[in-house]
Amino acid sequence: MKFALLLLLALAGCASNGEERDPRDPWEGMNRGIYKFNETFDEYLAKPVARGYVKILHEEIRVRIANFFSNLADPVIGLNNFLQGKFEEGVNDLARFTFNSTFGLLGLHDFASDAGLEKHNEDFGQTLGRWGVGAGPYLVLPVLSSSTLRDTAGLGADWTLDLLSEVRPINLRNSLVAVRAVNTRAELLEASRLLEEAALDKYVFQRDAYLQRRRSLIYDGSPPREKLE
Repeated sequence: MKFALLLLLALAGCASNGEERDPRDPWEGMNRGIYKFNETFDEYLAKPVARGYVKILHEEIRVRIANFFSNLADPVIGLNNFLQGKFEEGVNDLARFTFNSTFGLLGLHDFASDAGLEKHNEDFGQTLGRWGVGAGPYLVLPVLSSSTLRDTAGLGADWTLDLLSEVRPINLRNSLVAVRAVNTRAELLEASRLLEEAALDKYVFQRDAYLQRRRSLIYDGSPPREKLE
């Protein structure tokens, strides 16, 4: 489902041909340079490691690992829902964390979804957007890839409250962060393959997909009509 959503949004962004400078991307020259670095990093390190991860670990094991990290994200997702005034959703997220951490054996099993508790997707970038903070210029971050000025600011809060940051010893924390990154990249292998096959200009393709998806997330799938300049 995640792959399909990414692909559909990316296809929607394909309409831009990049012939005129996009006002949302005033730093395009710098962004393209960082994007090229990220492509090289992905091609020679991130993607091969992710492929090896998929080859070595059975899908059932990868699902349990993904569930574990997904569970750790639910408290911060819940906090963001509360900050956005979505109290029912926030309670849902905290209930998910409680059930999955206990009955789901530290989140390895997604007991909460089986019980009908919906998984949400919220972060501080979205919360700032709900508070009326504009997205600002599009920005490509080294290794982390697509962002905006607003979403980059939100990353600071996301990282500060990340439950993995509290894990000790430090070596264990760093190992868990690395496994989470590899697992995330592995989940996107198919989506990235489809993007490479479909895009004439992958940079524009990814930029437009990201901006459309973030706008949709901020408004929970029902964004208002954008004003024409």
